Amino acid sequence: MELRNINTFLKVAGTQNFSKAAEQLGYSQSAVTVQIQQLENELQTQLFERIGKRVYLTEKGQEFVSYANDIMRVTDNARDFAKQSDILEGTLRIGGVESICTALLPDLLLKFYQICPNVQVTIKSGTTNELMEMAKSNELDLIYTLDKKILGREWTRATIMEEEIVFVTLADRTENFSDKVPVQKLIEKPFILTEMGAAYQYELERLLSEKDLEINPILEIGNTETIINLLKRGMGVSFLPKFTVQRELEKNVLSQVRTNLPGVKMYSQLFYHKNKWVTKQMRNFIELVKE
Repeated sequence: MELRNINTFLKVAGTQNFSKAAEQLGYSQSAVTVQIQQLENELQTQLFERIGKRVYLTEKGQEFVSYANDIMRVTDNARDFAKQSDILEGTLRIGGVESICTALLPDLLLKFYQICPNVQVTIKSGTTNELMEMAKSNELDLIYTLDKKILGREWTRATIMEEEIVFVTLADRTENFSDKVPVQKLIEKPFILTEMGAAYQYELERLLSEKDLEINPILEIGNTETIINLLKRGMGVSFLPKFTVQRELEKNVLSQVRTNLPGVKMYSQLFYHKNKWVTKQMRNFIELVKE
């Protein structure tokens, strides 16, 4: 069984496109097609279904992803054993929800670069469901999300931390609020919210609906940093993960607004697909997050 063909299989599984896989591998599209055909003939099973310009893993193809990753893991371990250099190279593909990408990843990436300067890192943002779909097709190595606890046999969770979601506004504005503001009064204020898709926003809407209430935001935008900048200029109230505004809270630029609504907790979680071969660069990044 050719290692080249197995590597090509994983790349096609990740991109779901023969031409994209060929471009990333530096092969012609016909060469990729031949390699997949050779592998399918050797395994005596169809690994992909070709529908339009995209290809999809068959059931057998999905099963083979685990074996292919194991083969490549053992192969790379053997190569590492023979290498004299301790310099770590390769790639690391991380998917994160927007709040994680904005607030947590910059410091982590700086630390990662300091210990793995030769590893090429790519970041993709999206909702938890979008990132999980990308991980299933081997487009991502790690997912760093903020959501309810992610459970399931096909996922391995590397880290988890409880996170508080809070109402925040410009510090000067909190003098207009009592210690605990009735949420009925608070939602009358101009609100800036993240776009639909954030798990904590769904939870806020659920809690409000139980009281027959809803927020009509003056602005919805997916970029947390933009929301924070608008709050700092006095534009309304928002509902954000506390870690995204921690510095502003500590400097008394923004203030937390407490209400009679039950507290909302989510979990920042780093995880990967159970069939994923865990590389050294993945292990290094996981250790940084744990720290």
